[in-house]
Amino acid sequence: MIRDWVVSRVRKAVAQRHFVDDYEKLVKRLVATYPIDEAMSRAVGGNYEIVGQIEADIVTAAGLADGMAIVDLGCGSGRLASTLHQRMNVSYVGIDIVQALLDYAQGKAPKYRFIRHRDLSIPLDDASMDMVSAFSLFTHLQQAEIYIYLEECVRVLKPGGRVVFSFLEFTEPKHWQVFENTKAGAKVGIGDHLNMFLERATIDFWASRLALSVERYYPSTATWNGHALEQSLVVLRKP
Repeated sequence: MIRDWVVSRVRKAVAQRHFVDDYEKLVKRLVATYPIDEAMSRAVGGNYEIVGQIEADIVTAAGLADGMAIVDLGCGSGRLASTLHQRMNVSYVGIDIVQALLDYAQGKAPKYRFIRHRDLSIPLDDASMDMVSAFSLFTHLQQAEIYIYLEECVRVLKPGGRVVFSFLEFTEPKHWQVFENTKAGAKVGIGDHLNMFLERATIDFWASRLALSVERYYPSTATWNGHALEQSLVVLRKP
């Protein structure tokens, strides 16, 4: 009886997480409005193929190589998976909270593994991955949620493994417009999801608390084969 009560409470808490509700509503609206390919692209910010190529370039520059294992947090509809599936021989696991996105991603990368997971954890074994990527994920989570995920990254990474994630920072001129748009939406109660900003000093401090080294930052203007991600990037390394 007590166990059933605990399970019920946990399920209710997970169901109430802001990011689950936000993205299920967003994806449902997009699928009802647009053809499926366009809906799946819009659900992850648009420019599906170009951004997938940029993300693949980034993880490769960060050290991903054939034979390695990567987990893609917030994989969405599979932009990164689609490109890696064509380019490299890696073990890939994509994790997201919306089944419709995962189903689409699986069609783009049929050899890869995709998991729907809605808790603040990574459902993988300790020291099992060479890299964790999180593109346009921490930009929509609260700071405590981001830190919990980073703790999980440390747990699942092998020694020498890396975390690569994108973030928004106030000092980046293009990111200020994101804040202005968020502010305007907050005034009238309109917004598809949370936009969270992080500063490099915060990331540096978190890294020190987690015994991670900061290998490199990239500004939002950094280009990859002539294209910019338009979010800032950091590469962290586990000893």
